[in-house]
Amino acid sequence: MIFAATILTLYPEMFPGPLGTSLAGRALGEGRWSCEPVQIRDYTTDKHRSVDDTPAGGGAGMVLRADVLAAALDAQAPGRPVLAMTPRGKPLTQARVRDLAAGPGVTILCGRFEGFDERLFEGRDIEQVSIGDYILSGGEMGALVLLDACIRLLPGVMGAASSGDDESFESGLLEYPQYTRPPEWEGRMIPQVLRSGDHARIAAWRKAQAETDTRLRRPDLWERHEGARVGPPSGAQRTRKTT
Repeated sequence: MIFAATILTLYPEMFPGPLGTSLAGRALGEGRWSCEPVQIRDYTTDKHRSVDDTPAGGGAGMVLRADVLAAALDAQAPGRPVLAMTPRGKPLTQARVRDLAAGPGVTILCGRFEGFDERLFEGRDIEQVSIGDYILSGGEMGALVLLDACIRLLPGVMGAASSGDDESFESGLLEYPQYTRPPEWEGRMIPQVLRSGDHARIAAWRKAQAETDTRLRRPDLWERHEGARVGPPSGAQRTRKTT
């Protein structure tokens, strides 16, 4: 099954962009995924090919029109999740990336200007997605990030099936520190445990390092990890004592 990516955008020339190189580019050439950028302006009905208008109620900037975007979406092949890249969306997680990568592909709507007419989300089944708490010029860069995260998980793209198992966020923790040759650089040595050949000790060290780094650098991740680790078994219900 080919992972099919359709990107609705005002700038189709941005795709595949960097996804045409390295792992993603090779996978594209091998037919493991497809990339179809679609020009939103092709679905306008006026002579000026207008895709936006001024905000209702006043304010700066322009807003993407619901009628034009809905026409563009309705013309796409059904059966794939539709995602809109917007800072108002739910943060993208590795778990969601894995879910998407296991499916038939995605249709991605790239925002611009002041965003979307909210009625679009009321009238169509669209998942709003954010890649972080910052603002970009448009949703295209977010779409590239999302697609790269999905494509690298497709079968055969990374080579060994276990290549991504120990990476950051896969277990709810940041990845442990990595080292390689030379064993000494500027007076700094690779930790002795990694040169010991004792796989049990190495695994324990890596786990401890991942936990320490997550606790110090990402307390939000650590809190969720600890909460999941000490929570009740799946399906269990907490009961309240009565007197």
